[in-house]
Amino acid sequence: MAKPVLDWGLRKKIALGAGRGLLYLHEQCDPKIIHRDVKAANILLDDCCEAVVGDFGLAKLLDHQDSHVTTAVRGTVGHIAPEYLSTGQSSEKTDVFGFGILLLELITGQRALEFGKAANQKGAMLDWVKKIHQEKKLDILVDKDLKNNYDRMELEELVKVALLCTQYLPGHRPKMSEVVRMLEGDGLAERWEASQGIESTGKFRTPELSSSERYSDLTDDSSLLGQAIELSGPR
Repeated sequence: MAKPVLDWGLRKKIALGAGRGLLYLHEQCDPKIIHRDVKAANILLDDCCEAVVGDFGLAKLLDHQDSHVTTAVRGTVGHIAPEYLSTGQSSEKTDVFGFGILLLELITGQRALEFGKAANQKGAMLDWVKKIHQEKKLDILVDKDLKNNYDRMELEELVKVALLCTQYLPGHRPKMSEVVRMLEGDGLAERWEASQGIESTGKFRTPELSSSERYSDLTDDSSLLGQAIELSGPR
């Protein structure tokens, strides 16, 4: 039996709920918790359709004075921040990158690797998203199952947040507290305008997805969005 299509309002609710969950892990837990595998498959829905961050199998605890932890690279292809892929260093900002990819999954209804393969035919995934944003063609991103039942202004806002979260350098990405405020409608315009100067440095790129295939511990996430957002409690 096919699962029901998540409507636009519920996708926005999931984005905000997942963002608040990561904010709690990063800024309200002591020690802070770096999830390290943020993706649609790890966001669960409770009985009230509230988003719950699940699957802490790759999570790391980090003292608040520490900026990062260095480990073997693990995670899901398509969700891994470039600095983690190249150096093994993960931090709150690697989770922020994964959250940006999660927003694109919510918009497209596709898992990141599937969407990335299609986008890579047109250039690197995030470069392509940026290009169609500049060309005001964001409608081609949206899950066809929504049948045009979405708010175009909210779509542009979500894409902007996703692009801010996935900036190449971790120091340029917002903290999850800023991300949540932007999703709530506060501060996005100012943050986006400030990012445009950063973008001109050429650091708005991401490695091709295939570059991570040399790591044996990486997961090829095979679940589509409709299957990934589990209608159940936390595991």
